[in-house]
Amino acid sequence: MRATTIGMPDAHTAPGLERLTTLLLLGFVGAVQISIAAAQILLGALLLCWIVGLVREKSRPTAPVFFAALLAYAAVTLISSAFAIAPADSFFDDRQLLLFLIVPAVYDLARGQRATLVTDVIITVGAAAAAYGIVQYGMLHFDSLGQRPRGTLGHYMTYSGTLMLVIGVAASRLVFGARDRTWPALVMPALVVALSLTLTRSAWVGACVAVGVLFILKDLRLLGLLPVVVALFFAFAPDSVTNRMVSMFDLRDPTNRDRLAMARTGTAMVRDFPLTGVGPNMIPRLYTQYRDPDAVQAMNPHLHNVPLQIAAERGLPALAIWIAFVVLLAHGLFRVFRSEQEKTLAAAGLAAIAGMLSAGLFEYNFGDSEFLMLFLVLVTLPFAAARRDDAAPSPRA
Repeated sequence: MRATTIGMPDAHTAPGLERLTTLLLLGFVGAVQISIAAAQILLGALLLCWIVGLVREKSRPTAPVFFAALLAYAAVTLISSAFAIAPADSFFDDRQLLLFLIVPAVYDLARGQRATLVTDVIITVGAAAAAYGIVQYGMLHFDSLGQRPRGTLGHYMTYSGTLMLVIGVAASRLVFGARDRTWPALVMPALVVALSLTLTRSAWVGACVAVGVLFILKDLRLLGLLPVVVALFFAFAPDSVTNRMVSMFDLRDPTNRDRLAMARTGTAMVRDFPLTGVGPNMIPRLYTQYRDPDAVQAMNPHLHNVPLQIAAERGLPALAIWIAFVVLLAHGLFRVFRSEQEKTLAAAGLAAIAGMLSAGLFEYNFGDSEFLMLFLVLVTLPFAAARRDDAAPSPRA
């Protein structure tokens, strides 16, 4: 079954240009887990070549239906920026909205079997990133809350978020894949160990929920494996990791107290600016003014909660549109999952949504560029793979 799209079907580009855009696509999805600078450069080149191809063939871009919600979200974000206390700074922050172009580009360029090749690159680079994180922990003394493994990325939260997404992809291949399961099985232990060593509780929750969703999609009885996995985790994990896990349920933990205070701070902002929010990138400027008396940190760059951050920054209409985006995306992926014989990619997309939503209750991952880029790729691939009727020849051929 073909996914519903926005726009008209496109013609194929010239073989040389298509080959170049394919290489740029593979380079981009690999670079996302290694370097934000390299990923942005490759993405810029990818989008340029893709647009040139569209112009050459006089065709219009296409995208899955959920992309309409992203466009609406971008529009209300720009409106919010216009009403911010520092519009120029807000508009500058809005450059991240350009990442939404990943959706139509991937939808066009990763058609048919090429989508599976993209996930192969994601899993392989994720395995290398996980191995490097383990080396950081074991040999470079990245073994405390003050110094956590972060791979080659700038922050441990970004690193753990991308690992969480890769775990969902690899687990989907293991649960639903009819072939090519050996490599995900080999790298999964490294991915799980690396994620554990980051001491990032939100990503732990996201990974567990993502895998739980995969189990439910396959067979509800598989959920019985999760307590076994948790027991093994406690049995073999270092004390620093188990203590960190236990701290999730301790309301006296400073980070837990601070997140509760941030929730009250964000609620106060929403109460004062319900329609347009305070503006993108304006929460740091207003945080001290709205800071809850029980807050631990004097300053926070964001509110560590995706729905609350969107409502406080961009207003309740933006939050409603974002929720519509998630609903449309999940509905579309589930339709692909139900209609396609090969369910691996659609299940991985649903796992990515589950991980993003659950981890996003404790971290503003939707605003993290590296995370957002990888997330948009993963949730678009199932729709691209379903385009078998107009798919270009696989680069494996």
